[in-house]
Amino acid sequence: MADRANKDTEKTAAVEHRFFELIPPGTRIDFVGLRFKMLILSWSLIACGLMSIYLHGGLNYGIDFAGGSMVQVRFDQPTAVADLRTALDRPELREVVVQDVGQGGKEFQVRVLGAAEGGSTLVADAIKAGLLAKFGEGTYDVLRVETVGPKVGKDLWRDATLAVLFATLIMGAYIAVRFEVRFGVGAAVALVHDVLLTLGALSVANMEFDLTTVAALLTVVGYSVHDTVIVSDRIRENMAKMRRESLATIINLSINETLSRTLITSGTAILVTAALFLLGGSVIHSFAFALLVGFVVGTYSSIYVASPIVLYLEARSTRARR
Repeated sequence: MADRANKDTEKTAAVEHRFFELIPPGTRIDFVGLRFKMLILSWSLIACGLMSIYLHGGLNYGIDFAGGSMVQVRFDQPTAVADLRTALDRPELREVVVQDVGQGGKEFQVRVLGAAEGGSTLVADAIKAGLLAKFGEGTYDVLRVETVGPKVGKDLWRDATLAVLFATLIMGAYIAVRFEVRFGVGAAVALVHDVLLTLGALSVANMEFDLTTVAALLTVVGYSVHDTVIVSDRIRENMAKMRRESLATIINLSINETLSRTLITSGTAILVTAALFLLGGSVIHSFAFALLVGFVVGTYSSIYVASPIVLYLEARSTRARR
């Protein structure tokens, strides 16, 4: 009886220690060996994004930055876009953009960009009056009204640019102080890489760029740095333990050791943002899209941008000492 109890205990203990492992131990993927191919891929994607921004004449700025008025309206019955344009064909409304945001042709955004200073409120009232005259009262609901003057829009654009720039620089400086200067440079370059790729994706997808999108960019910057810190910390630990190994070998080992954690953490974040993008509705569409792209790019840059730059700076420093 005692022997049987011991065997049962051993089996239970063995079962208790069987954990699911996304990446099996001992994985040795040569990330450093792929760095030049990944560098070409990154520059190609950034070039495509910048070209898209240039061809579109800039990003698809929302009311927050372009100035003007926006009214989001939902009809009780499916309505044709042409009928809305007819209703808004009024002398006080210029550069009218009517966008069907789904919901079976019942929900629309009406934007009037570049309204004259001080006249944005009058423009919003003119939109409502045109809808009332064409469709009658009780046939639709006004969900949202936004009004921003052109001067305020320019100030918001300047502040948003400075916010993203300062966040990138401060994060890079933190990494430099927390670890070494070369790690800080790698983190800063990776963050610039993430922001450029996300902006390019927004332009290619013709997503609206507004204040919520700026908040998404700042979130991406923080998330990317968090992942870079994990990889950098493991590199520093292995550098102290493996003094005779080359830095390339240490970086490869460190990335492989943190790969499971990176994929699980990033995978859960990407799944949540994908659900937000698909099910969150039109109001946060661009916000969720920026997060989705940024999280994917941020995970990629921690492996293929930040770490290879550390290796490059180390090799350059070695050549300078010789």
